[in-house]
Amino acid sequence: MMSLSLGQGRAGPLQVLCLGCHADDLEIGCGGTLLRLAAEHPDCVFHWVVFSAIGERAEEARQAVNGLFDPSRLGIVRLATFPDGFMPFVGADIKLTFEEVRRSVQPDLIFSHSRQDAHQDHRLVAEFTWNTFRDHLILEYEIPKYDGDMGQPSVFVPLAAETCEAKVQLLMRVFQSQGAKRWFCRETFLALMRLRGMECNAPSGYAEAFYARKLIL
Repeated sequence: MMSLSLGQGRAGPLQVLCLGCHADDLEIGCGGTLLRLAAEHPDCVFHWVVFSAIGERAEEARQAVNGLFDPSRLGIVRLATFPDGFMPFVGADIKLTFEEVRRSVQPDLIFSHSRQDAHQDHRLVAEFTWNTFRDHLILEYEIPKYDGDMGQPSVFVPLAAETCEAKVQLLMRVFQSQGAKRWFCRETFLALMRLRGMECNAPSGYAEAFYARKLIL
């Protein structure tokens, strides 16, 4: 198994663009990896875009991003109000949002949804990510859900147990609106990270995993 260290040999702060459909997607899909990046790259800048953050979900999104990072580490923070579940029907407007972000950010690394995701909103954002950012490192994260669309990711980020716990505590503390969903619980989030940790033989036993369609070494 090959191990690479992100950001070696580059000049200037690492620019990370984080794209999520809904207010909790990024935290679920790559929250631990983002915490690790923030710790290992003190000058890293995070750009945060959520496409559906409406009402109380917008406030949850704000609390979450400020819980993950010191505000001084944040670049663009954009909380859009596209309707949950209807994004394919307003695709032109979402594409315009992507173009606006592209003109403002030159990312070294992008986190986005997976094209294999069963949720139609997630797949649309994955498609537009690749359509808009064609010469970038893109890691597609996974979201556990009722649909049962878990696959076989090929990129793994081992995480310390305390990082996993910090991620889960943030999710349970901030996203109170999701508490009634039976899958939204600490056991689900820890179980997925434990499974991916087993698959990559992580020293702590925990990891997050991603899909990489194109990777240049």
